[in-house]
Amino acid sequence: MVADDEPKLQEVRVPRQKIPRQIMPEQAPEVRITNFNEVALGFSPELALKEATRCIQCKKLVCVEGCPVGIDIPGFIKLIREEHFIEAAHKIKEANSLPAMCGRVCPQEDQCEKECLLGIKGQPVAIGALERFAADYERDQGAVEIPSLPEKTGRSVAVIGSGPGGLTCAGDLAKLGHEVTIFEGLHKAGGVLVYGIPEFRLPKAIVEAEVDYLKQLGVKLEVNKPIGRIASLNDLFNSGFDAVFIGTGAGLPLFLHIPGENLNGVYSANEYLTRSNLMKAYLFPQHDTPIIRARRVAVIGGGNIAMDAARTALRLGAEAVYLIYRRSRDEMPARRDEVLHAQEEGVKFMLLWNPVEVLGNADGWVSGLRCIHMELGEPDESGRRRPVPVKGSEFEIPIDALIVAIGNGPNPILLRATPDLALTEEGTLRVNPETLATSMKGVYAGGDIVTGAATVIQAMGHGKIAARSIDSFLRNETTQ
Repeated sequence: MVADDEPKLQEVRVPRQKIPRQIMPEQAPEVRITNFNEVALGFSPELALKEATRCIQCKKLVCVEGCPVGIDIPGFIKLIREEHFIEAAHKIKEANSLPAMCGRVCPQEDQCEKECLLGIKGQPVAIGALERFAADYERDQGAVEIPSLPEKTGRSVAVIGSGPGGLTCAGDLAKLGHEVTIFEGLHKAGGVLVYGIPEFRLPKAIVEAEVDYLKQLGVKLEVNKPIGRIASLNDLFNSGFDAVFIGTGAGLPLFLHIPGENLNGVYSANEYLTRSNLMKAYLFPQHDTPIIRARRVAVIGGGNIAMDAARTALRLGAEAVYLIYRRSRDEMPARRDEVLHAQEEGVKFMLLWNPVEVLGNADGWVSGLRCIHMELGEPDESGRRRPVPVKGSEFEIPIDALIVAIGNGPNPILLRATPDLALTEEGTLRVNPETLATSMKGVYAGGDIVTGAATVIQAMGHGKIAARSIDSFLRNETTQ
């Protein structure tokens, strides 16, 4: 909040419908490909005020309906417009404990901003950028505020996995008065937020700050504790936990199943990004986890993970990075900003290509990739036009590293150790769609372990639903 004796930001006098959407400053492409620093630099107070002024404060809250965690979007934007920046962050945190992270990686263009009425004839309000601004301002000002917490209920919950679903569920349960312990299998909390998303999109310090906020709410965190290996669900119940939330995500990489895929120099995107992000292999030899530094890298896939891998390879010094996708640009599932950034940085988009064989040299290392041209046929079950091979169109390109980013399956460690948990045909956890209760009493689940690979904000939405269900179960309001 700006003090009364401080100069006010210059008022915006242009009619709000004529104010263009504000563009967030960024590192220039030729600069950012030389570092792992964050690309987007965030709004200044002046830009945030100008963008917030564009919001017409609709009576019908369609933007809120598009938000999986139900943030009071007009409410926090109004506070920004009134220059109550810290209060805006507090308003967001009434529904979302992880705003700095969400403002950076959530696909607002397909959710809240998609519903914004300004988008009918022009550009929607930059809701995500404003959310990021408010959260960053609160943190930078040292004004993070812990809400008053209710009296402890005496009930305890184990949260397995510290990804976005687990963190959200843990925070909401703590605010309801329950004791919460998060069990994380890796040495850092954050799940895909730290091992999957590169530093240049989501700095690790941001994730750490969001996790620290949950700790201040009373959430306990135990790392290096892969449940399913060191303990079973029954062990957790026997040790005193009254309920469990499973948020172990989709950490099992999928592969192409083509000849040559076992050659040296072939990575899953999971391994490649984990080595770079969590193990700091990009700082080798200062950090002792090596990562291949190839001259010509091919990345297979068209989603955000493929973009992250391709852009990481460029920053590791690759001379050429080919992003190979079997459909056209229109069918790519990646966020449009990520695609644009990849193109600006020099990733070569090879559309309507599909790999059929990985080629190797006498030493067992990748030396090339045989591909085939594709054309688009009728739509498939996803609604996208089905790629069809063009007969006789095979060709080869020289590469010395291949990164496969075609999706992930559910993390199998806990599922294999718990045969009582019912699964779907796809191998994900079967849950009640309303409550997210599993087939085991007192056990709930959400995020990618239920949906398959999806978005961060969808996992967070599941975390909120599960927290409400667990709270009702612990208060004996439901039997599950």
